[in-house]
Amino acid sequence: MATNPTTKKPAADTAAEEPAAAVTETAPARPARKAAPDPDVVGPALPAGAEPVAVTLAHHHTIDGTDYPPGAKLLVSPDYAQRLRGQGYATPAG
Repeated sequence: MATNPTTKKPAADTAAEEPAAAVTETAPARPARKAAPDPDVVGPALPAGAEPVAVTLAHHHTIDGTDYPPGAKLLVSPDYAQRLRGQGYATPAG
């Protein structure tokens, strides 16, 4: 059986060797959200040959890190418009 010839230092000795000033770290700041841009196509890209569809949001929604309030009018791909309407984020067409 091997023995360890080193001895542990008492806890009081190790505390005395550490610097007196406590190091405080802050969490990284959350990136600022962008305001709603001018009406461009938002969300997933348009499929080839598809025309964007105008939707009006019924609820607050965040798309690609941008906040859109209720009533915001957006241009989105037809598939995305259908998903938004199905999930209740956009007002029904009509």
